[in-house]
Amino acid sequence: MSVRSAEVRLVKAGATKIRYPAELLSDDGTHLVVRAPWAAPGVRDFGFVRFEPGDVFTEHYWRDRWYSVKEVRTGAGVLKGWYCDIARPAVVDGTEVVVEDLDLDLWVSADGRTVLRLDEDEFAESGLAGRDPQAADAAVRALDELEVLAREGSFSDLLG
Repeated sequence: MSVRSAEVRLVKAGATKIRYPAELLSDDGTHLVVRAPWAAPGVRDFGFVRFEPGDVFTEHYWRDRWYSVKEVRTGAGVLKGWYCDIARPAVVDGTEVVVEDLDLDLWVSADGRTVLRLDEDEFAESGLAGRDPQAADAAVRALDELEVLAREGSFSDLLG
């Protein structure tokens, strides 16, 4: 069996923030799943979690949902948790997956006890609510939906 590849491109404020290769695990036409190693240089310490070389991200994207969910594991396979980006629905063009980040994020720890809403200040400062109120509303609803799922303990159900 050959490995199918994809390239993920994260766009923020109209510019490419990061681009990285990934292994395409599945695509049912709505829900796309890829796996990729930590793509940024070095370590990123958020205080509540560290992303570092060797970490593996299994990333879930949807063409009809305003978020993506990234399951984060160490290179040894230990679950760190889930990092959720609030974003416009994914656009797939050939092997490229393009996702427009809308600044809001949610972190859910591996044990489900820690659920953190992130970057709400950046979202407010982005001006999206003034430029595109419908998108801003969809983004806030998506964050609320993910938070409810995480707090109810049914978060992993949405990943299938």
